[in-house]
Amino acid sequence: QVQLVESAGGLVQPGGSLRLSCAASGFTLDYYAIGWFRQAPGKEREGVSCISSSDGSTYYSDAVKGRFTISRSNAKNTVYLQMNSLKPEDTARYYCFANGYWGQGTQVTVSS
Repeated sequence: QVQLVESAGGLVQPGGSLRLSCAASGFTLDYYAIGWFRQAPGKEREGVSCISSSDGSTYYSDAVKGRFTISRSNAKNTVYLQMNSLKPEDTARYYCFANGYWGQGTQVTVSS
């Protein structure tokens, strides 16, 4: 069964950090670019970051540049999103996307 499963969201205080994981099953992530997206209540889903399959080049939205880092472990068939210096406006449900598939999402809430 082909699926993507996100994990490790949660509640964190402003300025804190979280590392999200997205594990793939049923296909090999090596061959695909992988993206992280997020959707806050009442807002459209937006792209946050992506990493290429070929040379590992990365992209970050202006909102997260300098604070978030995307990486991948081909050995674990997993992609990560390290989120530092979190802000309340980062609160959203975070989704990974690859090979035409979406994960179910994981909630990140930044609040004191």
